[in-house]
Amino acid sequence: MREIVLDTETTGLEAYGGDRLVEIGCVEMVNRILTGNVFHVYINPQRDMPVEAFNVHGLSAEFLSDKPVFAHVADDFLNFILDDTLVIHNAAFDIGFLNAELERLGRPAIARDRVVDTLALARRKHPGGGNRLDDLMNRYGIDSSRRVKHGALLDAELLAEVYGELLGGRQASLIGLVENASEAPRLVTAARAAHPRPAPLAPRLSGDEEAAHAAFIDSLGDKAIWLKYAPPAPVEQTGS
Repeated sequence: MREIVLDTETTGLEAYGGDRLVEIGCVEMVNRILTGNVFHVYINPQRDMPVEAFNVHGLSAEFLSDKPVFAHVADDFLNFILDDTLVIHNAAFDIGFLNAELERLGRPAIARDRVVDTLALARRKHPGGGNRLDDLMNRYGIDSSRRVKHGALLDAELLAEVYGELLGGRQASLIGLVENASEAPRLVTAARAAHPRPAPLAPRLSGDEEAAHAAFIDSLGDKAIWLKYAPPAPVEQTGS
């Protein structure tokens, strides 16, 4: 399963009121494990940078003046995200800006039903608590010391960690998929190369072992939880 964790920076808050994208950062996850594959671009908004926005992300109009406009990076961006699920914090904001830019180019909008909003996940999991990205990093003990200012790529990387925690913790490590982060690329490569078996493996249980297991299940009674997952095989009818 491929997911793209995404963040943006902008000149302000109004996607259709004159504000524009200035940065997009994306990180790829396969089976909830970071692959190291990223998309990152700064964008020339072709307008000034309000001081309020500059104080958030530190991107000046002068710095962005020689960067490509969105029209020149749109294809690369769309080719990176493809049709996969997008994981975004406060998704309405980022999707609103992305779709405003795509609309200006006459390109199809990004459908809202392919987006996982981690803000909504956090509000369900922690009702009444602070659910900004900073709040969630503090709650889960995620190191945010690199986050002096907002940056789309760094925030996407941090959000990927938060997303894992919202789904129940660092699952890959807990179930023994990887012992450390350096193992993730190897695992992803192996997963991509895997193909279905042409035929199922032969059973490894002997007939005696299967019979012993069936007898044990019978001893649990007809209300055993096991029967919800492995109902008994139908009894073969014999002629009289």
